[in-house]
Amino acid sequence: MRNIFILLFALGVSHLSAKEYIVKSPDGRIAVNVETGTSTTYSVDFNGKNVLASSALSMTFDNGTVIGQNMRVNKVERLSVDRILKPVVRQKCAEIRDQYNEMILKSSGYDVHFRVYNDGVAYRFHTDFGRPLKVMSEEVTYAFPEDYNTLFPEERTMLSPQQPLFPEKKLSEIATDKFCSTPMLVKVDEKTRLFISESDLENYPGMFLQKQGKNELGGKFAAFALEEEKTEGRQCFPTKRANYIAKVNGTRNYPWRAMIIAEDDANLITNQLIYKLAPEAEGKDYSWVRPGKIAWDWYNACILYDVDFKAGINTDTYKYYIDFASCYGIEYVVIDDGWSEEWDVTKTIPAIDLEELVAYGKKKNVDLILWVSWVPFEEKMDEAFAQYSKWGIKGLKIDFMNRDDQRVVDFYYRVARKAYDYKMLVDFHGAYKPTGWSRTFPHVLTSEGVAGLENHKWASYVTPKHNVTLPFTRMVAGPMDYTPGGMFNLHEKDHKIWFNLPATIGTRCHQLGMYVVYESPLQMLADSPSSYYREEKTMDFLSPVPVVWDETRVLKASVGEYIVVARRNGDIWYIGGMTGEKGQTFEISLDFIEGSKTLTSWEDGINVDLNARDFAKKTRMVKQGDKITVKMYDGGGYAAIIK
Repeated sequence: MRNIFILLFALGVSHLSAKEYIVKSPDGRIAVNVETGTSTTYSVDFNGKNVLASSALSMTFDNGTVIGQNMRVNKVERLSVDRILKPVVRQKCAEIRDQYNEMILKSSGYDVHFRVYNDGVAYRFHTDFGRPLKVMSEEVTYAFPEDYNTLFPEERTMLSPQQPLFPEKKLSEIATDKFCSTPMLVKVDEKTRLFISESDLENYPGMFLQKQGKNELGGKFAAFALEEEKTEGRQCFPTKRANYIAKVNGTRNYPWRAMIIAEDDANLITNQLIYKLAPEAEGKDYSWVRPGKIAWDWYNACILYDVDFKAGINTDTYKYYIDFASCYGIEYVVIDDGWSEEWDVTKTIPAIDLEELVAYGKKKNVDLILWVSWVPFEEKMDEAFAQYSKWGIKGLKIDFMNRDDQRVVDFYYRVARKAYDYKMLVDFHGAYKPTGWSRTFPHVLTSEGVAGLENHKWASYVTPKHNVTLPFTRMVAGPMDYTPGGMFNLHEKDHKIWFNLPATIGTRCHQLGMYVVYESPLQMLADSPSSYYREEKTMDFLSPVPVVWDETRVLKASVGEYIVVARRNGDIWYIGGMTGEKGQTFEISLDFIEGSKTLTSWEDGINVDLNARDFAKKTRMVKQGDKITVKMYDGGGYAAIIK
């Protein structure tokens, strides 16, 4: 009886010391309930339903300090913000409404910020310890009230280019030793979706998620790299790691732990929570940033035909690419792997004359972007930037990082800042997902971190279903360099693997639809210029389609099944559609256009069942309120221009 009394007394003291704080979204539909005491936890309700159960958060430092545990709140600050953001690069739209309520719980030496939007929730720690520390661990918990379905992008190692598939699994089906990269999507019910990722990842490792307890996921972070070894392929991997995850200044903000809450699949496409949480653009002048399309060489292995020179990595070949880009108004040509000495990225191979190519491109309004592997580039970063600037290079495609521990995350930020100084665009490959770069560094126009078109060169797992999953998963985090535009199209059942002459899975219009559905302010045309020259009707779409948008409307959407999106650039509307395994037919109302217009469409052809490349180009007059039929075959697509 004495032991029971002591236990009850202790529970009573704990209950009395626990305190509760609530912050709601501006529209009142999302409520975050924070409890402090022995541990700090938060839970989230959406439309009166609990979607995130009590989830603990804390950080442990090398001096023994554990913030978030036994927290004494000295002060609570609240603020409301409602403003319009005008992005430098219009990824989805010309204006973004940034509206939220924020609650800051202030304790001794640290604060916890909870920010609640109408479409999501985020929290972060801020410390003010005054001296450098080491972060031993961070406790990030997502405890769900039920056994939800997830799209779980499983990883086998944290040394990863983060190009996962997104198989659907119930929480109960995920073993406790399994983990995934972020972003990750959770299906609460038939409509409601939770999307978990992070923003403002400076000077800190990226977050993975590992199955913990029943219906619970927890943050997993790569340990700090103490020693590294260069490997074949111009890469670099840790050979010794510390028992901590980050070295930090005592006074700093930590990354936002972000959870988007979407009413349905369509709302995921237009959500910009990751962008809104990121810091403002660091630079003052971005007038030089020029989004655009890129003629790309690596996917098509520089294989040209009907030419009078030997194709390959040489000056004549890239002049041909420049001629093609100029012919169709394409802004850039990327010169991929092979142009430089293997370990000296300031020296070209003898067959390439970059100064001649830059001058040739300038006459035709086409600029050059160079591919580099990150390890040799980092070794000569200052010298390389100066040399590329002298040559007249306009951007970099940086590859093979395949890590997001603190040391490599720091590399991204150093590159972004140095590239701004030299007025160069950046495309990160072999990259972790975007964490708000589009806002902080508008010249970082796109990144990989996606299982894209190039996978067709060696595998058949990038299917139409996968393609129609990406807009609701990876793309929600930010622009993705999927590299669409393959002209050799096969149905999934017919697909064969050819490394140098790759074939895509899905119809020709499936590829065309990507240029409206997929967001990337640097958008590749992956196939050979020789092939595009013979596809005049296809180029009638690929030539004018833009890469930035003033307005986005999602017309139809279902994860992994179908998507139809309308986007406006100026006064011209573009429609892109894609299906997964099964074809779809939709009646679409053109209530978003004004007046009478000409609609030109590219549709799966009458014989597309026999040949995935079959399509029909059609033209008709339409006016506001008219209905059009969008019919897409299995693995099919649709594209249209309304002007």
